[in-house]
Amino acid sequence: MAGSLIWSEQSLGDIEAIGEYISRDSPQHARRVVEEIVVTAELLASQPMMGRPVPETGSPQIREHFIYSYRLIYEIRGETIYILGVIHGRRLLESIDGRFDAG
Repeated sequence: MAGSLIWSEQSLGDIEAIGEYISRDSPQHARRVVEEIVVTAELLASQPMMGRPVPETGSPQIREHFIYSYRLIYEIRGETIYILGVIHGRRLLESIDGRFDAG
């Protein structure tokens, strides 16, 4: 059974920034990365446990799935998946920790 998927405004901004950054060197690669992020997020609605718990949070409900070098961070709340952010794997999670309390 597929649940619903909700993107935070910040996560949509993250994806836009990622696409813009990558497209400086390769618009084609930027499209591929953004598409993969979106497809993976849509898959989470039916397979929310496919990601691993985010080690820094200690919460089994806040999970991540890696796409290339980006962390797609999401929270499971019942049948709803909230996409909290998409950050580079080298970026500190503390830079988006305020998003965990939203919603």
